[in-house]
Parts: sequence; structure tokens; C-alpha cells
Amino acid sequence: MPRDVLVYSSRLRTRFRGITVRDGVLLRGDAGWGEFSPFWDYDDAESSAWLAAARETADLGWPAQLRSSVPVNVTVPAVDPERAHAIVTGSGGCTTAKVKVAEPGQGLAETEARLEAVRDALGPAGRIRIDANGGWTRDEALTSLARLDRAAGGLEYVEQPCASVADLAAVRRAQSVPVAADESIRRAADPLAVRRAEAADVVVLKVQPLGGVRACLRLAEEVGLPVVVSSALESSVGIAAGLALAAALPELPYACGLATVHLFERDVAAAPLLPVGGELPVPASPAAVAPLAVTPPDVLGADVATRERWLARLDAVGSRA
Repeated sequence: MPRDVLVYSSRLRTRFRGITVRDGVLLRGDAGWGEFSPFWDYDDAESSAWLAAARETADLGWPAQLRSSVPVNVTVPAVDPERAHAIVTGSGGCTTAKVKVAEPGQGLAETEARLEAVRDALGPAGRIRIDANGGWTRDEALTSLARLDRAAGGLEYVEQPCASVADLAAVRRAQSVPVAADESIRRAADPLAVRRAEAADVVVLKVQPLGGVRACLRLAEEVGLPVVVSSALESSVGIAAGLALAAALPELPYACGLATVHLFERDVAAAPLLPVGGELPVPASPAAVAPLAVTPPDVLGADVATRERWLARLDAVGSRA
């Protein structure tokens, strides 16, 4: 059982995934600190995997690490070209960028301009991947990819262009940009359906939604496709678990999507996990990434109402375990 429970809250520098504030719970156990931060649109049943991941980290720690650092991409939200360029140049040396696309209310020309700005900021050796979060229909994906591939100077892959596995498979067959599956893995009753349908070239794994580092390692072995470890927009405590997964994978052919702490106005850790030279160091254990302090309780930015809301949620989800 956790010995300490802290609630954090931070404004985001840019609207991301439709939110402007990120909050969650930090749990301390025998091995160190774990994070429980399911988004508020997840119900208690789906959030139970996030709690299992937090408890695994806090109580058991992580499997053996095969590498001491992990190459990472910079994540570029659906911002204007000038802001996109600045995010990339200020990314700590990242040479791969993941750019959010299929933003509601934005036209394809706006997205092309964002990709062109990212391409300019990265330079000729840079790599660009895009993430549609399932926001396109099959036809929209095919039309968009033809244009966005040109704007990027060649896409590394497109992440979750459509919502369904059938549409992912159709898009993969109909064009040449590799397809990565995210939601079709982490929010699926049957994550192996992607492999059976030959719907993806790459799978994106996120520690919290999938129930922990060890659960992700088992799933990676079962799926048998190249893996990109990605963030669920967590604080450095949660990112550390993602790094532990990336460090434990037998192969790591792609930069991972774990450089998202820069999106927080205020991280929880004294030494936030930010890239240097395009890589993040792998913490030795969950104890190595700790909150700034454990007292007073408001040191992590959460007001009374936010703390009470999260503690109630923790109790509700924990009662299902």
C-alpha cells in the first residue's frame, strides 16, 4: 500500500488533447513514486489499469534495464507555424518530431504550414511523424496523407489515422506511409486484432493505460511489431515509468514519445525529465524521480477541490482492484 499520496496540478503551455490543465496523483511505495493520472473522460473501470501501473512502479519497481538513455521525439501540438518552429528549436536537441494533425476546426492547409515549419526547424536530417488520434475517415486519411507526406518531406509514419482497425488496415494497404496503432492497442478489448488484420507497421505503447511496464513488455512480445513508447501526458514521475519500459525492450528502433514534460508550466520533480541531445536518461529506480517536497500539500499546485476530487477518484478506482 502507498505510504504517501500527493495530488499535483499544472497548467499546460499549450492546449493539448483538448485540455489546458493536467493533474493527477503521485503514490509512494516501497520502491519509490508512481503516477496515477487517467484523463477525466476515462471511467473507473478503464482507470483501473492506470492504478495498476502506478502501484507496480511504487511497490515493485521496474525490470532490468538494457540501456541507460532513450532517444525521444519532440511533440508539437496543433499550434501555428511560428509556435511549432519554436517548440522544435527549443526541444533539447530532438531530431524527430511528432506533430498533431486532424485538429477539429483546422483546415489541411494550416496543418501543411505547421509541418513545413517543423521540417525547417529540424533541418534535412530530421524525421517527422504525425498523430491524427483517429480523427480521419478512411477517405480523409488517404487525401490528407498524400499532401502531408509532401509537406513533411516524407513522413516516418502516421499514428492512428482512423479509429477502427478495419480502416487502419485499409489505409495501410492503399498508400505508402507506414501506419502506427495507438488507441487501437491501448483502448481495445482485443489489442492483438491490429496484428491479425495487418493494420499497422508500428505499435505505440503507453505504460499507464496498459497496466504497467511488465504488462507492456508482455504485449510487445505478443504483438511482435516494432514499438514506440509514448507518454500519456504525465509528470516526470509518470515519464520515468515510460523510460523504464523503453529501457527494458529488446529492441528500440524508433525515438520514443516521452519528451512531453516541456508542455507543463510546472513539473513535480526537482530535476524534470527533459531531453538533452535528443535523449532522456533512464532513472535507476522509481525512487530516483521524486516530487519536489511532501509538505505542505499545496506545493504541487493542486487546490483543495482538485485534491478532494482526485482522492475520491483514487478510492473509487481502488475499490475495484
